Amino acid sequence: MKILAVESSCDETAVAVVEDGRRVLSDEIASQVALHRLYGGVVPEIASRKHMEAIYPLADQALQTAGITRADIDAVAVTFAPGLIGAVLVGVNFAKAAALALQKPLVPVHHIRGHIAANYIAYPDLELPFLCLVVSGSHSLLVDVVDYTTFRILGTTRDDAAGECFDKVARLLDMPYPGGAALDKAAQQSAPGKYPMPHTHLSGNPLDMSFSGLKTAAINLIHHAQQKGEALDVPALCADFSQAVSDILLPRTLAALEQTGRKTLAIAGGVAANSKIRGDFLRETERLGVRLCLPPLSLCGDNAAMIGAQGYYEYLAGVRAGQDLNAYATMPLDRLP
Repeated sequence: MKILAVESSCDETAVAVVEDGRRVLSDEIASQVALHRLYGGVVPEIASRKHMEAIYPLADQALQTAGITRADIDAVAVTFAPGLIGAVLVGVNFAKAAALALQKPLVPVHHIRGHIAANYIAYPDLELPFLCLVVSGSHSLLVDVVDYTTFRILGTTRDDAAGECFDKVARLLDMPYPGGAALDKAAQQSAPGKYPMPHTHLSGNPLDMSFSGLKTAAINLIHHAQQKGEALDVPALCADFSQAVSDILLPRTLAALEQTGRKTLAIAGGVAANSKIRGDFLRETERLGVRLCLPPLSLCGDNAAMIGAQGYYEYLAGVRAGQDLNAYATMPLDRLP
């Protein structure tokens, strides 16, 4: 079964053709990074306009790369939530038009479910159930993936997402957008230990996370140095900040593995590209004998292949949308329109 998949939740316009949920025939992406770098971050109105310019020719390119025609498409899948509302609307409206013109089913896909499904592409032998740590610019979640369309949220951030904190600190350090990647590169030039960072302890659910205090501490340290005219050891600060984020994520994930008894851990989302986090999780899962699924960097960020992968399983579960499908800026992982 061949699915035409569309993703436009932020600043990447993406269209892919995915066969049977795990085989990628094409995955075309039009990046806006260079444009938004001028502003130090994503400008929603500009992102929406660029999606409109790119999406039609990108879809034609995806079909050409896959070596198929429009008649070969069996269904159209699209990210409907969450994301920048104007950006998501572009993808949703394109997908509705494509499904109508082709007379094919329209399948709505939750963006975070798509990130989890990136692991099905990277690891075609991946079997359910498994635990997934989702760490992106807007989300930090511990999810028990019971089956392809059944998810139990075990823990979440109570404030900021890990990715948002990386980007904010990187911006204050005058690093180019996207800041998380630049901060990670700087961190690799030093060892942690120079700048102590706080470790938040929460009451209630022990699997919940908090990153706002860590972000505030790093921001205050940067501002204090700037006001006093003191030089910052930027690589050391980046190393300590990355270590602190990993120290929040790792023990909670290990506790979730023990709680659920899962023997497979997957990591999903843009922050999964962080070298410190990848290294710490590789070491600990190897020690525990837990299988770790880490998608390649190309599948950690936003892409349409992951939407096609999840779209296939949503289709099998009977999930469909009509021409009244809307876009949503926010939506819980366990809900569909």
